[in-house]
Amino acid sequence: MKSLKIPGFQERQADAAAAKRAMLQRAKAVAEDPEVAARRAERAEIVRAREIRAAQRAAEREAEKKRQAEEAARQAEAKRLAEIEEAKLLAELKAEEEARHMALLAEQKAARDARYAARKAAKKERRKGGMR
Repeated sequence: MKSLKIPGFQERQADAAAAKRAMLQRAKAVAEDPEVAARRAERAEIVRAREIRAAQRAAEREAEKKRQAEEAARQAEAKRLAEIEEAKLLAELKAEEEARHMALLAEQKAARDARYAARKAAKKERRKGGMR
């Protein structure tokens, strides 16, 4: 039968230290590998290019927002001018309508006055004619 060997504390500690050294050496080997460095540099270039594209897109968005704001301002100004022009036209139409209405009232008054004067004259004529 085989005897079971139970490692002591110092053996376990030495084994753990050896394992840590081995892992550290593998990590250093990977870190110093030229392929890994090339891939890291490639990724860094990709990240830089991505950041540049993002900055360009942000600048384009800002330019588009500015263009839209300018267009909205132009449209608002055009709308305001159109409203002013419409208000002037409405005022002119109202003034013309008022003038026509006043002319009609004056014409009606003149016709009424003429009828009244004709009646008065006819009545006066009848009185004169009745006295003779």
